[in-house]
Amino acid sequence: MRYMVPRATEDRIISQMRRGTLEYCVLAILRNGERYGFDLVKELSAADGMVTSEGTIYPLLTRLRKDGLLTSSWKESTKGPPRRYYRITRKGMAALTAFTEEWRRFKGSVDRLIEGDDGP
Repeated sequence: MRYMVPRATEDRIISQMRRGTLEYCVLAILRNGERYGFDLVKELSAADGMVTSEGTIYPLLTRLRKDGLLTSSWKESTKGPPRRYYRITRKGMAALTAFTEEWRRFKGSVDRLIEGDDGP
């Protein structure tokens, strides 16, 4: 039997999961090359459950830059004012690698608990 979960509960669940993983999703996208902020917003919004806004991404990018996980540079645009492009650093790659390893372990544990598997 499927229980109906209130929309507010679903929203809270997704919000909590997004809050813990968003910065690593940004680092994962940047692993493939530099991007400007609005490109990141569009790509994250296209991923199911990762809907986000510029108001969330730009402060996050600033924090990641201050933490040394990203660098940025301004580039001229053919479609308006210059854009700030972000690139992952070695420190950012190390953080992403560490997160990926922990994520796989954590995800496996959660899957086992949810599915009721008593295995190791």
